[in-house]
Amino acid sequence: MLFSNLAVSKVVAAQLNRFTRCEHIAKRSCSALTSNAFGRGDQSSIQSPATARLSHVSGLASKSIVSVSQSHTNHSRRQREFALLNNSCTTAHPFSSAATEIDHDDETTTSYTIKRRQGVRNVAIVAHVDHGKTTLVDELLKVAAASSSKAAAGGDNNNNNNSADDAEVDLNRLMDSGDLEKERGITITSKVTRLDYTTNDGKEDYIINVVDTPGHADFAGEVDRILGTVDGVVLVVDAGEGPKSQTKYVLSCALNLGLKPIVVLNKADREESLGRLEGGETELELMDLFEALGADDNQMEYRTLYGSARGGWITEDVDVALKIASDGGVDKDGASSNMSGLLNAILEEIPEPPLHWYGESSDDEKNLSDYAEQPFSMTATTVGMDPYLGRTCTGRIYSGQIKIGEAVTLLKRQSGSDSQAVNNSNGPSSSVTGLFANRGVSRVSLEPAVAYAGDIVTLAGIPETMKVGDTLTSTDNQVPNAIDTPPLAPPTLSCLFGANNGPLAGREGTIVASSRVRARLINETDNNVTLTVELCEADAEKTVVFGRGELQIGILVEQMRREGYEMIITPPQIITSTCPTTGQKLEPYEEVVVDVDTEYSGTVVNALTGSRKGVLVEMVDDAQGKARLKFEIPSRGLLGFGPEVATATRGTAVMHHMYLEDREYAGPIGQGSDRGKLVCNEMGKATLFALESLQARGTLFVAPGEMVYPGMVIGENAKSGDLEVNPVRAKATNNMRTQAKDEKLYLTPPKKFSIEELIGYMSEDEVIEVTPQSVRLRKSELDSGVRERAARSRKKQMDASKAKGGKK
Repeated sequence: MLFSNLAVSKVVAAQLNRFTRCEHIAKRSCSALTSNAFGRGDQSSIQSPATARLSHVSGLASKSIVSVSQSHTNHSRRQREFALLNNSCTTAHPFSSAATEIDHDDETTTSYTIKRRQGVRNVAIVAHVDHGKTTLVDELLKVAAASSSKAAAGGDNNNNNNSADDAEVDLNRLMDSGDLEKERGITITSKVTRLDYTTNDGKEDYIINVVDTPGHADFAGEVDRILGTVDGVVLVVDAGEGPKSQTKYVLSCALNLGLKPIVVLNKADREESLGRLEGGETELELMDLFEALGADDNQMEYRTLYGSARGGWITEDVDVALKIASDGGVDKDGASSNMSGLLNAILEEIPEPPLHWYGESSDDEKNLSDYAEQPFSMTATTVGMDPYLGRTCTGRIYSGQIKIGEAVTLLKRQSGSDSQAVNNSNGPSSSVTGLFANRGVSRVSLEPAVAYAGDIVTLAGIPETMKVGDTLTSTDNQVPNAIDTPPLAPPTLSCLFGANNGPLAGREGTIVASSRVRARLINETDNNVTLTVELCEADAEKTVVFGRGELQIGILVEQMRREGYEMIITPPQIITSTCPTTGQKLEPYEEVVVDVDTEYSGTVVNALTGSRKGVLVEMVDDAQGKARLKFEIPSRGLLGFGPEVATATRGTAVMHHMYLEDREYAGPIGQGSDRGKLVCNEMGKATLFALESLQARGTLFVAPGEMVYPGMVIGENAKSGDLEVNPVRAKATNNMRTQAKDEKLYLTPPKKFSIEELIGYMSEDEVIEVTPQSVRLRKSELDSGVRERAARSRKKQMDASKAKGGKK
């Protein structure tokens, strides 16, 4: 009875804290509205927004009161959760869906207890794109390096041999280490870095493994696979923009896995953030989002911090944050701290990593020396190939310990249908030749060379067939089963990859064979788990690649062309499925959020709700002249929409999208404008003389001196239908003289597309030709006569179809 009362009292206290927070936001919101209205001399404008906001916050507070009363009737469920927190039950970390409720009747499953590893925290930084994740990680690296250096100066500290070196490294967006990440300013792959942090009093040393994750929806698979290795998340939200589509996705993943969240309202020093912080708008939106995603009472009690990663400061007091922001990012009163406040919050809020402890289940605290008796198990979240070390993998250790020279065996990842199938304990084995930790972007050997359960490390010398999601275990003392990994969201589109068969094939690239292209694509799937590669049944020379979106496919193609590959890519096809119940054809739908100037909101609505079959579900205007539009639209309707909306809104529109679900097929969809293309009919180098006369016909894609050939698309026609043109025509060099001097020719700079933009822009009868030096758009059929006959045939079929429909 005492245990039940204690569990219920904790829940009641949490709900009362939530009610107090709602009340505080309401007071601050009304105060901001009142001061703004008095500043404008319009007191009557207070009533409507203030009343609406008070009503909204009162609703949240009422839910808190209801939750308090319900907590007394649900104490049995809370008792089980409390028991889990005290490690008294045999459940696993949410990373393993099969182990969350162990079936003791299954002879192939051996129960284990959950222990906690002291002194270690594993946390992921998740956010929407461009909300400041990577900059925040850079600041955490600086603070951890400074704390370690300070502790080392005061005495011996053998755990931080590289801290002084790390402090001298340029930490400006350090985690975005890839060439494409630096060029585009986005995070493409998840990366783990290890922080050796010493508390301010210098008495305690901690290991904090921080994972930087991508923020773009096309790379959401990186978030899916990495969240299973951590025990909490730091959700970074732009205080001026509030939660976006990818914020919703990453938060839903974290909440479903039962992870503990910490919220950081970043960029609090910007002008557009001040009003939203004063009025509590961003906090209310976050509370609504947590409610909508089904956060439990423990997750609803998230800690909120306010700060600026670029400014290097953070605080838990919103009033202090507003004062620092109004003072230009300078803390004149010394009330705030640097990013150590976030590291301290991680130590206080994020639980220690759970360990799988096989055998005896005493409640005694375990020492590191006791780990040697346990079977070693580790799951891979990243695999790679080092020219000196061989096959490598990075992942989290779930049980036991590992040293250099010990033998490990591979247990293949099993799907739900295979979970009770054959025991794969006889998988390939090898000896560990290297044991590393990642500090920043550097891979550093562990000293001493031993890693324990709860650590996230990199192993070298693993079996060659190791893939993401597989399990490594000690050969002599194996775990009974492979650790299950969470399922990934399905791909939404596919493209065909093939060898370049154009007239310029082999002139710019060194790898042109279709077999080499296919082998490279298959190797990509070892680490990029959201990509699927299959052989094309219709054409043996082509390969089908399934992915999440245009950007993901574009990044892959860009990486391959920089490696010397030549290839062609066909237009993307949306992946459809069949409903097993109704037999209807289904296609993926996405939620699209567009932030645009109010004057262009009508243009965006018309573009998405017309032939693209989108539905406007929400429209919000703010005081800064911006509108936020939310749509639900078939994924097919988004192909090519990015460049179109950028042109229509003069570059003011910012679009984000996220996969929702599969719904009934929407029928034929238009792709915006029906303008044709300017198609070259001669081979040679484009001349200024010819292009100057052609620019009146439309928008050019090529510059003088570029090689062109028949069938290549050199521009967009201003009218519907394709137009055959000659861009290599030169000025006649005869002896004819004119009275006037030669006129000077002027040419508008050509329009250039990135690969992902071309993927969405090209028509059904076109392909992209990619080489290390050029990216060209051309017709799949280069012979103009064949194209004309095919166009006439399609026109006859369409006319016949319309006539048949009219008779009915």
